[in-house]
Formats: sequence, structure tokens, C-alpha cells
Amino acid sequence: MAILLFSGVLPNILSAQDKITTDNWLSSPGIIGTFVLIAIVMIIAIVILFIKLNTYIDKMKRRQIDKNRMAFDDEIVAMDEGEIDVILEKRKAALKYKLKGDELSGDSEVSDEKGLVHQFIKDPNNAFFDEKKKTSLSLETPLELKKIVIYYIGAAALWLVLGTLIGQYLGMKFLWPEMDSQSWLSFGRLRPVHTNMVFWGWSSLAMIGLGYFVIARTSNTKIYNYSWAWSAWRLINLTIILGTMCLMAGVNNGGGEYREYIWPVMLLFAVGLIITFINFYKTVATRKISEIYISNWFILAALIWTIVLSVIGYLPFYQDGLGETVIQGYYMHQGVGMWFMTFTLGLVYYYLPSTLNKPIYSYSLGVLAFWTQMLFYTMIGTHHFVFSPLPWWLQTIAIVFSAGMVIPVVAGTTNFLMTMKGSWNHISKSYVLPFFLVGTVFYFVGSMQGSLQAFRFTNFVWHFTDFNVAHSHMTMYGIIAFFLWAGIYAILPKLTGKEPSQVLVGAHFWLAFIGLFAYMISLMAGGTYKGLSWIDGEPFIESVILMKPYWIWRAVGGSLMLASHLVFAYNFYYMVKGYSKIKSSRKVEEITV
Repeated sequence: MAILLFSGVLPNILSAQDKITTDNWLSSPGIIGTFVLIAIVMIIAIVILFIKLNTYIDKMKRRQIDKNRMAFDDEIVAMDEGEIDVILEKRKAALKYKLKGDELSGDSEVSDEKGLVHQFIKDPNNAFFDEKKKTSLSLETPLELKKIVIYYIGAAALWLVLGTLIGQYLGMKFLWPEMDSQSWLSFGRLRPVHTNMVFWGWSSLAMIGLGYFVIARTSNTKIYNYSWAWSAWRLINLTIILGTMCLMAGVNNGGGEYREYIWPVMLLFAVGLIITFINFYKTVATRKISEIYISNWFILAALIWTIVLSVIGYLPFYQDGLGETVIQGYYMHQGVGMWFMTFTLGLVYYYLPSTLNKPIYSYSLGVLAFWTQMLFYTMIGTHHFVFSPLPWWLQTIAIVFSAGMVIPVVAGTTNFLMTMKGSWNHISKSYVLPFFLVGTVFYFVGSMQGSLQAFRFTNFVWHFTDFNVAHSHMTMYGIIAFFLWAGIYAILPKLTGKEPSQVLVGAHFWLAFIGLFAYMISLMAGGTYKGLSWIDGEPFIESVILMKPYWIWRAVGGSLMLASHLVFAYNFYYMVKGYSKIKSSRKVEEITV
């Protein structure tokens, strides 16, 4: 039966399909699904906004209550001495009152006539959470590890600001292409400077810095070799400096997206990854506990895959012909999925539960998400080359595996949301949880939208348009950046003992979120019209002209995002200022869990 099914169905799937038209394009499942996913983001944004507004209203009510109390105090001052004596006697009697032990327990109705209870919760397993107030909690961490985490994140913050400053300049050039006439400032040279700087500089260094703490903490031991961590830090930063200089001078690896660095430069990055992997692996191997926490699975797997990826992407016999196209799709999508996504998910599996002070919802879901991520993500790169000269069956496999990504995405999203279950009311009290929530929502929305975009019709309309730029920012910014910021805000105050300003963290969050939303919606709409214009056979210049209003909103969104990064850089500076004066409470070489 199975043989008959495959012999009858498979050839139809793998063979060329009928000509695709744009008639009733709005009824396409991929288009409808994308609209639904965007609506989810809008709903979440509205919910967060209402929660914040509700908190603000509560503060106003408390201020009114304080005013009433002050008025009551004035009333007491105006009382006769006899009346005041009666009130004071009652107060003395209340102070001498002692609990019997059964006032708030037993089978009888709860009675708190003395007003002794300040706060109560209904979930005993979720008694504590990170609040927007100063905390005396300071994790017992070796000073050397603190320095590693701070320096990695500090370098990442620097590359984030510089990289997005260049990105903003490029966004302005869409509106004023005559801004400059220097070859080293041309779009063709600066665009890879922007992407590589935020990829290998910001995201990679921030991930590794946060990862060092996770690896040590979950292994209950010290980092295997601190000097190796510093060597990798120097190599990765040197990669960004040399790579940027080469790209701006016109020395690059040709048309390979995200691998524009020439191989001698990228070799430095690969060596830094190898050193980091050995350091992480040795730390886990010398752990003081028997189990290997799920975070370490993701982090070590991401390093292994990326080392392999860096080698394959630069092998000389893969640099020509259609083979180069296949490798480009593999490299490009593996870089996003098996390096940034896999590593960052590993970080979330530690920082989210620790922020909520409760375990991850399901270890089994985490294992399912891990192995299906390893299975499906490795074969989807070719969906960037649908309708290309590549074999039709290879394109179909990429589409099928893209659809298979629904499994790890749903498993991971469910795990994160169920871990946050019971903590929704804490969003207004925490500046960490909103970042985690937005990152989780975009993990689901961005990943599912990517699967829908892999279908042939949606690919036909959207690919090679500005819609792809919107999708890449939805994932690399909405998922990776927001998760990294959540981890940074969760751990740095506990390492340095300094909390950032609530107002400034809120400004960072809303500027980044609103900026991203304006950026991606404008480019999604404009990219759709551009794709339809191409399909209708209109002159190319028409698609350029119709994009102008959408590029304006792109620039507006990019400006807000850049502003948020400047606020984040200041918050980072405030949290780590004077960190060298911080000493461990005890000179320990091991970290207690």
C-alpha cells in the first residue's frame, strides 16, 4: 500500500507544477497565515500596553490614598487630647496583640481583623520573581567569570551600536541615494559591514558571554580555562575589525551573503569558536553534578554545527556553479538557525526559569524541541532558491523540512509560555519578563512565518523583495536580540549589584519594539506590492518608486531601534560602572547552584 502511495503521489509532488498566477493571491494559505501571525504580535503588544497602563493607574490610585492619609493626619492634629488618647490606647492594644496560630489557617473562614497580612499569593510554587526594585541578591560568582561576562557583553553592545548606526545610514540612503559619492560608503560595501557586524559582533559575543555563565552555573564548577575565553574574545573582535576594513576597501568573498569576509579573516572567527567549544565542553565534562542540563545541549550543539558550517562554507571546491548556490543556502540558513537560534534557545532554557524562580515547564518538550531542531533545520536552506536551476526535488525537500520546523517551534513556544504561566501579572513588575515574552512571541510568529514563506506561492510573491528584509529582522531582532537583552538584564544586576533605571529599561523596550514593528510592517507591505509588480511585468523602476513611502517608515522604525540601542548601551554602562571594585563575597573557585 505504501509503495503504491509513494509511486502515485511522490512523482506529482516532485514534478514541475502548473504556472503560478496572482489571481486571488489574498486567499493563499501562506498569505492568510502571515496576516494571522502579524495580528498575534499586535494583540500581544496591546495586552502589554494595557498591563502597563493598568499599573500606571494603580500608582495614581495609591498616590490618592496617600493624599487621603495625609488629610487624615491633619484631622488627627485638629482633634482634642481626649480623642487622641482613645486612639493611642487602641493602637497600644493592637501592638501587644499576638497571633494564636490559627487566624489564617484551619477550616474556618479567613479573618485578618488586625491587618497583619500585607500580600498573599495563590501559587506556592511561584512565590518569588524579579521585580522592578532594588535587590540585595548577588550571585556568588568568581570575579574572573564576572569580567568575562561583562567584557563579552560590553564588546557586543559596542558592535550593536556601530552596526545599527551603519544600518540606519543605509536606510537613509534609500531615500537620499545622493548622500555621498565615496566608494567605501557605497551600499554594496556597507550592507555586508552592517550584517556581519551585528551577526558576528553583537549577537555572537553576547551569546558567548551569557553562555559562559550558564555553562559554569549549570555544571556547578568553574570555567575550565579563563585564558582561553580571553583568547577567543580577542580573536572574534579582531575578526570584526579586519573584516570591516576589508569590506569597506572592496576586498570580499564575492556574492556569498553573510560570508563576505575573506577566508583568512573568517579563519580567526572559526578558531575563536573552536577554543570556545573546547572550553565549554571541558567545563561540562568536569561538572560537579551528574546531569547535563538542557541548556548545555543547545549551546554545545550550536558550537559544533557552526564550526562545521564555517569550514564547509569556505571550502574552495564549493565556490563555483550550482554547488556554490546549494552551499550558500546551507550556510546562510544554518548560520541563523543552528548558530544564533540554537544557542539563544539554550540561554532561554536557563535564564527564563531562573528569572521566574521555578523550573522549566517540561524537560521532555525541551528534548523534543532539541532533536527536531537538529533534524529539520539542517535541510531547509534551499528554500531560498525555489524556482532556481537547482533540482526540483531538492527544492521540495527544503519546503517539506521547513514545514517540519513547526514541531520544534511549537514545542519550544509551549515550553516557554507554560513556564511563564501564573506569572502574567508580574509583567508590570518586571523589566525582564516583557523581553522574554516578546522574544517568545516572535519565536513563534517569525519561525511560523518563515515556514509559510517557504511554500512555492508565497516564495514566488515575496522572495528577493523587501519582505525578506522584514522577515530577517523579525527573527534576528525580534527573537535573538530580545532574548539576549532579557538574559543581560536578568544576570548583570546580580553580578554587579547595580540595577538599571526602570524608566530607561522601559524606554529601551518600547523604542525597540515599536521600531521593529514599524520596520517590519512597512517592508512586508511594500515587499508584497513589489513582488506583485514584478509578476505583472511592470518596469523595474515602477517597483522602486512604489517603495518610497515604505522606505520612509523603514527609516522611522530604524531610527527608533537605533535610539533603543543607545539607551541599552547606557544601561549597560550604568550596570557595570565600577565593576572592578566588586569582589566576590568569598574567594571561591566554584559556583554553588
